[in-house]
Amino acid sequence: MNASSSFVMQWESWTLLLGIAAIVVTCLLSFISWHRSGYRQSMLLLECLRIALVSAAVWLLNQPEWIEQFKPEEKPTIVILGDDSGSMVTRDVVVKEGGRTNAITRREAIASWMTESAWESLSDRFDVVVQPIETDVTGGTDLNQAIMDVREKYPSLRGLVLASDGDWNTGLPPVQAAMRLRLDEIPILAVPVGSPTRLPDVELLSLDAPTFGVAGKAVRIPFTLESSLPRDYTTTIVLKTSEGDEVKHEVKVAAMGRTSDAVVWKPERVGDYTLTLTVPKQADETIEDNNQKTAPIAIREEKLKVLVIESYPRWEYRYLRNALSRDPGVEVSCLLFHPGLKKVGGGNKDYIQAFPDGLDQLAQYDVVFLGDVGVDDNQLTEEQCRLLKGLVEQQASGLVFMPGWQGRQNTLLSTELKDLYPVVVDDAQTNGWGSRTPSHFELTELGRRSLLTKLADTSDENMQVWENLPGFQWYAPVIRAKAGSEVLAVHRDASNAYGRIPLLATRTYGAGKVLFMGTDGAWRWRKGVEDLYHYRFWGQVVRWMAYQRNMAKGESMRLYYSPEQPQVRQTVTLNANVMEKSGEPLAKGDVSARIVAPSGKSETIRLKAGGGEWGAFSGQFSPKEPGQHAVTLSCVQTGSSLDASLFVQGAALERIGKPARVEVLEELARVSKGQVLELDKIGKVVETFSRLPDPPIEIRRVQLWSHPAIAATLIGLLGLFWIGRKVIGLI
Repeated sequence: MNASSSFVMQWESWTLLLGIAAIVVTCLLSFISWHRSGYRQSMLLLECLRIALVSAAVWLLNQPEWIEQFKPEEKPTIVILGDDSGSMVTRDVVVKEGGRTNAITRREAIASWMTESAWESLSDRFDVVVQPIETDVTGGTDLNQAIMDVREKYPSLRGLVLASDGDWNTGLPPVQAAMRLRLDEIPILAVPVGSPTRLPDVELLSLDAPTFGVAGKAVRIPFTLESSLPRDYTTTIVLKTSEGDEVKHEVKVAAMGRTSDAVVWKPERVGDYTLTLTVPKQADETIEDNNQKTAPIAIREEKLKVLVIESYPRWEYRYLRNALSRDPGVEVSCLLFHPGLKKVGGGNKDYIQAFPDGLDQLAQYDVVFLGDVGVDDNQLTEEQCRLLKGLVEQQASGLVFMPGWQGRQNTLLSTELKDLYPVVVDDAQTNGWGSRTPSHFELTELGRRSLLTKLADTSDENMQVWENLPGFQWYAPVIRAKAGSEVLAVHRDASNAYGRIPLLATRTYGAGKVLFMGTDGAWRWRKGVEDLYHYRFWGQVVRWMAYQRNMAKGESMRLYYSPEQPQVRQTVTLNANVMEKSGEPLAKGDVSARIVAPSGKSETIRLKAGGGEWGAFSGQFSPKEPGQHAVTLSCVQTGSSLDASLFVQGAALERIGKPARVEVLEELARVSKGQVLELDKIGKVVETFSRLPDPPIEIRRVQLWSHPAIAATLIGLLGLFWIGRKVIGLI
């Protein structure tokens, strides 16, 4: 900076005249005193000091100041901020070209603003900086931070041009940055880009494909559409696989709202697939970029291990065993505590002779069915009940309660399995209720939407199937469902003080799932249709319970997570089961999961031991990006690792097709005392900055009349004057 200094006095006429008069009077009085002393030299010095003190007082009365002026040598800075976030790809800026109208993206519309050549006319007086606003680590736009970064980076900032659609979705409100700029007298010239109202569009919001499916089994793939069209219409969406398979599905899209539906695909071969769902473009639709989504899915050969424990081989047990034995994806083991036989077991290879010995053997089972069995000398022990609870809670296995008319399951309520029971039973009626007249199920609202109760392809057909199913003649003595349980079906006729009697209920316990079947008449569903509904129902139950447990597994490790279809910025819990080389669960160890996001960013999560003897470890993380995440699970003690994948659902913070938020930019301009300019008025911006005055000269004033050093000097001189009077004998 160039610096100059000067000395000024802020005197007025009366202060000047008063000062001169005071000095003249003081001089006259001093001469008289000197004369009376006989012209002593010491008296002359003392009176000169008096005159100096009065003169100093008169000088200070006229407010003397020392002024330094600093003129900045560097040019002031003008910053052009252009939004470069994902929402700027929206094609909703209408331009005219040769008599025709054409829609371009918001990013293309501000391209002319983001070139240095557009601001050459300002280069003589200003340093013009052109820079984009990019998305942050969360995938969103933080306008407040972008403005504050510019203010801190350029101390000589004189003006800011903000060309944006105003869509901020992370950080503090940008108006706070505008208030800071207002205090510094820096205006914001806001240039809104994009349509403030949503253009006619149909957007495919989500494609929620499951993590894996089973070859030969139908996979239900939900999706959600959002329409801003002013009318309902029916269209045919197309699901294509990376192998060339194609599935078409007709859907009715609601006007100005969201539509959720699902497409069913039956994979025939094992492998890793990429699914692509496409929504046909409508004639009046302006944005086609958001009509397609992809999602990965792994198709496997299924082999689920199921354990069925029963006492008496009732009809329900016999047909259940047949259904599971004939399912090619299920390996069933039966443990029969027949009260009429001296030894446990049956007559073929499906039977085992005793309850699994050791955690390594029990942990192999994905689902356990408990029939009309209880705690008894010849049946289950309390220790075995504790192990079953741990299998569900720590190993994510499923447990199905299927009580019978002998009421043996009531004894399980005195063990640790009591916590898993989804319903409250009547202790006074242990044998349940029977009748000669068949009773029927009635689906609840949850039951109508559940995959467990889906016995037909459409909702209407499914309701008709359940209404026509053969009835049952016995049901368990249930009072009500426990808090946290989901009731899928109730007794059509029987009720109590709590409402209809729950007969089919589920709940989540720990990492696993529990199902309660309150009748023993499901085998009757085969009447007239053979295996159609009976096999389908129990097959769905087994796969629903084993799904999470089998998300990713290796020889000695298993990884699963919840929720099963995580969303962006949602907390995801990673659960792992780690086995030693001998097959026993690892009680303690160093287990970690390295997660690599689609952008390549990685983080490592340390999993904490929580299952004790079950080798269970868990940890949490929050995905910030949608798409496929690669997960590598590793254990230091065993040296084993497991590669898996996790697909995060949902759209990014920056969405294409959202209306521009013009009101945000208007507020920034108003608060900072700037103005809002139209997109084609770049010349007005140049003109506005050209009229800005030069940076003010910095002035520093030293007020001598009130400076502490001057006051200290006066006090010292007064003290010297007093001492002098005493020395020469005047005091």
